[in-house]
Amino acid sequence: MADASGPPGISLREATQRKLRRFSELRGKPVAAGEFWDIVVITAADEKQELAYKQQLSEKLKKKELPLGVQYHVFVDPAGAKIGNGGSTFCALWCLQKLYGDKWNSFTILLIHSGGYSQRLPNASALGKIFTALPFGNPVYQMLELKLAMYIDFPSHMNPGILVTCADDIELYSIGESEFIRFDKPGFTALAHPSSLTVGTTHGVFVLEPSNCLEYRDLEYRCCHRFLHKPSIEKMRQFDAVYTPGYFSQHNFSGGDAPSLKLEPEYVYTDSLFYMDHKSAKKLLAFYEKIGTLNCEIDAYGDFLQALGPGATMEYTRNTSNVTKEESELVGMRQRIFHLLKGTSLNVVVLNNSKFYHIGTTEEYLFHLTSDSSLKSELGLQSMAFSISAAVPECSGNTSCFIQSILDSRCSVSPGSVVEYSRLGPDVSVGKNCIISGSYIITAAVLPAYSFVCSLSLKMNGHLKYSTMAFGVQDNLKKCVKTMSDIKSLQFFGICFLSCLDIWNLKVTEELFSGNKTCLSLWSARIFPVCSSLSDSVTTSIKMLNAVQNKSTFSLDNYKLLSIEEMLVCKDVEDMISYREQIFLEITLTRKQCGSETS
Repeated sequence: MADASGPPGISLREATQRKLRRFSELRGKPVAAGEFWDIVVITAADEKQELAYKQQLSEKLKKKELPLGVQYHVFVDPAGAKIGNGGSTFCALWCLQKLYGDKWNSFTILLIHSGGYSQRLPNASALGKIFTALPFGNPVYQMLELKLAMYIDFPSHMNPGILVTCADDIELYSIGESEFIRFDKPGFTALAHPSSLTVGTTHGVFVLEPSNCLEYRDLEYRCCHRFLHKPSIEKMRQFDAVYTPGYFSQHNFSGGDAPSLKLEPEYVYTDSLFYMDHKSAKKLLAFYEKIGTLNCEIDAYGDFLQALGPGATMEYTRNTSNVTKEESELVGMRQRIFHLLKGTSLNVVVLNNSKFYHIGTTEEYLFHLTSDSSLKSELGLQSMAFSISAAVPECSGNTSCFIQSILDSRCSVSPGSVVEYSRLGPDVSVGKNCIISGSYIITAAVLPAYSFVCSLSLKMNGHLKYSTMAFGVQDNLKKCVKTMSDIKSLQFFGICFLSCLDIWNLKVTEELFSGNKTCLSLWSARIFPVCSSLSDSVTTSIKMLNAVQNKSTFSLDNYKLLSIEEMLVCKDVEDMISYREQIFLEITLTRKQCGSETS
């Protein structure tokens, strides 16, 4: 969710639209030296994901959807242990050195971490979080284009080095017209956004050195005493990271909107992206080359930034409460990184008129694309983006959202739902707060409220097949149990998973789950049918959902069944891109025939 609510400031909207216009002017054109990034790197978790990212980048460049004359790379994590975005940063530096030798010390580089499997937003699992579609632009923008647009001013005010960001967040900010964010100090430089204390518990929080500034500004350059990663509210207070708006009431405001923090009685400054100069990057690279293989999960924010600033201590290296899997090497590795970076400065660019949005879960995705008037206004998000359908009725600020989709005028989609890259026939009824992705629903179908339906093309034994994952948008696909007897604690569409298996006539055996047999989850449950056509695949999975919803029976024992985990291994990226392209061409043709340029 956004760190601030309420109507957005006019200057924030105008600043965002200016960046979007400037990026739009660069799309498909060669960029001048210093005008844009020298290198853009996207990280991938495995070779299948690497291939999917490369195919999509290639398509974008072919269609001139990205600035040209830039080196775009996808770097894959090494096989083996999960290494986190910190480990991916190490690997990316090693790949840059291998590709460019010492030349990269003069480059401005954008590093986007997109190596997860997106288990909390599975419509991004097959093709990647950085390629998540957004409802505006023609062709529609994806997160990659938005990132490049929002950072459009950075490269020309940045010393050689690397800007590190994640694929599923959006940073919007407004500063004075004659001001620019500069990344020109040695060490690390991070952006800071005013946020509620609750938001601070799930982010990094800056403990800033006292300021001599007697004037409130949209843009402030500060030094950070220490960095706290996902701290408790008690810890924020203990280290003097908490501010009150009263701090500014004694000072002059230098123009611009009042800060977004004004709605909170107290606030902290939280992190988003950070920059490291080339010297710091070389130091990390030398360390990585020395250790060889990394066998534990390192966090680029928690494990790099917590080592910085004069107030940093080693205490955090033993805190493993935020770690998904605690490997035996973790504490020792953190301590070595701490000693490596100790004494390095952490500069902070405080953006008092800014917002940070996260779009990494189904609930955040639905909220921001259908309900959140702030982000809609700031980015110019549309209810219907490059789609064909009857008019979309607004419903007390909450509406449905269509992205590159074709919907029969007689189908009905309830408010709060998102349909992307799909075709819906005349007898389709979609309940509220649903997500439909990559699907073709031509026969009569009723999707219950809060349904998630996402179709994938598969290549199996040389043949093209289809499978559609379907569950509730609030289901926790990551929740693991260790034994078969514990699967009763898993829930599918809010119902005990064991009850669902009875409804589908499936037996509880080890064969029911793929992968690691000590981590049994909805992600690894073999419950999704494989079909020969896309429409059959969607229809069958919707029947599964309806059976659970109505507590009727729908037998799956005659189908070849896959888990989501297995679907991603078999995915046919080329066919999924081709399906999207067919929809794009049909919409383009229909618009030409209608002589209409409105969506």
